[in-house]
Amino acid sequence: MSAQLSTPVDAPITTRSLPAKTFWGRALRHRSFVLGGALSLLVVVSALLSLVWTPWSPYEIDIASKLRPPSAAHWLGTDSFGRDIVSLLLAGARSTILVGIIAVSIGLSFGVCLGLIASAKRGWTEEIIMRFSDFTFAFPAVLSAIMLAAVAGPGMVTSIIAIGIFQIPTLTRLTRGSANAIWAREFVLAARASGKGAFRITIEHVLPNILSILIVQATIQFALAILAEAALSYLGLGTQPPQPSWGRMLNDAQTMLFQSPMLAVYPGAAIAIAVLGLNLLGDGLRDLLDPRLARER
Repeated sequence: MSAQLSTPVDAPITTRSLPAKTFWGRALRHRSFVLGGALSLLVVVSALLSLVWTPWSPYEIDIASKLRPPSAAHWLGTDSFGRDIVSLLLAGARSTILVGIIAVSIGLSFGVCLGLIASAKRGWTEEIIMRFSDFTFAFPAVLSAIMLAAVAGPGMVTSIIAIGIFQIPTLTRLTRGSANAIWAREFVLAARASGKGAFRITIEHVLPNILSILIVQATIQFALAILAEAALSYLGLGTQPPQPSWGRMLNDAQTMLFQSPMLAVYPGAAIAIAVLGLNLLGDGLRDLLDPRLARER
């Protein structure tokens, strides 16, 4: 007795469109990804909108209109200088996004390159890079900003450099650890046996296989950069007036907590929304880009 296995001719198997369709189908069902993406998109749209429109000028001071309650003219009221809160929040999102993007780009550029070099070269090269990473990790963003401000003065550039430097060791360690795992895989050993050099293997095999990990980590580092920018601006080391910043808004509101506590609530809520959105987005991307977690879902 024999049994024959056959595939029905009326049920063709199509594999070319399955990965993209499966990814976006899982993405739209993933609550963390959808919610994080929506919150992050809200912050980005607010920053882009401030480039072309704000209800009032965020730089215009009107003492006669200070501490106005929410109204049709000022949707969230005005601050102690008579500036419109909504306009300040929109313009502050622009500053926050700009600092975050540049700082994370600096961290990714140097951190990924150093991590890939350490993983490919090994030996004393890896030891020097990792010890340099440990040394840099000892200087948090606030301490770096204080040292830079003492030399070049406070400002947005100071905060960008300080936050970018603080991003480098984290991304260097992550890249090196992830790359080391790829270098031990069989297909990399086969590539080395075929005569490919370390640089070519890194570009063609190692980097593409750790790219998803770097993307997820970049969203988390972006959230940390937003927190660091707000802290530096609050301390007076970051974005300087008259340029609006969520951290500066918190600093201005601390003297008005009993008269108008909502002045501190609005920028605090904006920072929380931005950080929460990016963390949820990173959590969703981790689940979607990890094949093991993808299969479980």
